Amino acid sequence: MDILYFLVPLSVVLVFFIIGGIWWAIYSGQFDDMEKEGERILKDG
Repeated sequence: MDILYFLVPLSVVLVFFIIGGIWWAIYSGQFDDMEKEGERILKDG
């Protein structure tokens, strides 16, 4: 039962890191043009 005092806050912190990573990826332009990156490898070379 004592492990829950460690695991619950740890999981909350992990969720905040995941949400922060998704927020950073969206607002830094990681998902701006999904089609171009998929076609770039076909047109290379």
